Amino acid sequence: MSADTPPFTPTQSFTDPEAAVAEVTRRYHAAVEHLRAALRRYIDTPLDAAAPLPRVRATYPFVRIHVTRPWQPAHSGDARRTSYGFVAGTGRFETTLTRPDLFADYWREQFALLRQHHGVPLEVGDSRQPIPLHFALGEDTHFEGELDPVQRARLGEVFDLPDLGAMDDGIANGTYWPSPGEAQPLALFTAARIDYSLQRLRHYSGTAPAWFQNFVLFTNYGFYVDEFVRYARAEMARPDSAYVAFVEPGNVVTWRTQVSDAERARIIGPTGAPPARMPQMPAYHLVRADRNGVTLVNIGVGPSNAKTATDHIAVLRPHAWLMLGHCAGLRTSQRLGDYVLAHAYVREDHVLDEELPLWVPIPALAEIQQALEGAVADVTGLQGADLKRVLRTGTVASTDNRNWELLPNHLPQRRFSQSRAVALDMESATIAANGFRFRVPYGTLLCVSDKPLHGAIKLPGMADHFYRERVDQHLRIGLRAIERLRAAGIDQLHSRKLRSFAEVAFQ
Repeated sequence: MSADTPPFTPTQSFTDPEAAVAEVTRRYHAAVEHLRAALRRYIDTPLDAAAPLPRVRATYPFVRIHVTRPWQPAHSGDARRTSYGFVAGTGRFETTLTRPDLFADYWREQFALLRQHHGVPLEVGDSRQPIPLHFALGEDTHFEGELDPVQRARLGEVFDLPDLGAMDDGIANGTYWPSPGEAQPLALFTAARIDYSLQRLRHYSGTAPAWFQNFVLFTNYGFYVDEFVRYARAEMARPDSAYVAFVEPGNVVTWRTQVSDAERARIIGPTGAPPARMPQMPAYHLVRADRNGVTLVNIGVGPSNAKTATDHIAVLRPHAWLMLGHCAGLRTSQRLGDYVLAHAYVREDHVLDEELPLWVPIPALAEIQQALEGAVADVTGLQGADLKRVLRTGTVASTDNRNWELLPNHLPQRRFSQSRAVALDMESATIAANGFRFRVPYGTLLCVSDKPLHGAIKLPGMADHFYRERVDQHLRIGLRAIERLRAAGIDQLHSRKLRSFAEVAFQ
């Protein structure tokens, strides 16, 4: 029995990136509407437990290019400035695509760069990768409760369900090698992998992916959330603020005062109500019309949460993510409240050991380092030797053992001393390593909250006073660093340090 599929449309070729985006969008909407209509019929039709059922299938659209000559920069400076937008060799390159409501602007840029660098047509067609039913539905659509036991049991006979085998990270990890005759990848993530992460992101953060901004701050303490909310609400009271809206968990939207109808119309995202309980890693978004605003995610404590959050946010292709949190100072010369700018990482967090071997170095990125150091100077007003007294640049160690101090024989302390680490936390190395793995520029600025090797341990009363005193300044430094990165230009931010010698074309 043949599958029930959307009407066949041959693959089409485009020289205009805008027209290619429009065709991808048309094919995607036709595919998901086919699945939604079939689901409505399935729900409304009583089933016999043994009667044969027609298979319903729709597939993701793809974009493809054929390259016969390797790209060469027109000028020697082009190779230094260009970190994406071209393929490294010759052959057939393609990727599946999803969610034009989120990614149309992104595709427009990537398609234009492919045309600019290679001058070949963009081919758009229907792939062989099925769209899982759950990924074709709206974010607030839940149909399982409408199914009777027979319909529920036979759902997988009719529709394609999520297949984890089609969602691995082999491309990003550098372990994927196409089979003979198979196309080479154009992007780090397939459409199914993106859809999976969008579902998980909404679950963990409590907000729709549409609200996430291109600059992301991670923190491990709720005090930073309190300060960010205060700052965001003050911005919403300023008619001249560059931010248009502030979004909290539950998709609760506060619009900037005197925001125009035109500004509102440019913002796409659902609205909602405060959740009955907070999500595991709540996200807060200061939204700009160009999506170059700021998202703050409270990942809580531990490298596992840090990996989970960055695994899923990475599919949105942010321009940078930064870690702002507290750490243990490991040097006698440090004082509580001093800052640590990480320029190297000791990875004892273990959550990425399979995806990113420990022998892979995690380099510091000059653009991020300069923005963070400049932001500390801007906010504190300190320069030169005075700045160095409160800001130490050095190696940060991250561990998965919160009680590392209690291990016998001082083994952790010896390793940290040998590594020349100046600070220790539980999340920074994970966030930096996943930034390296997913080609997202990263950085870390921590604040010393205790010195357990030197008798200054974290006690409840002291910690509460310290956090409230220091968090406001630390958050303002992070926001100022993002302002510096934004002002310097996105083109200067994406570093070739994050790209391999056989790299995908998409940013």
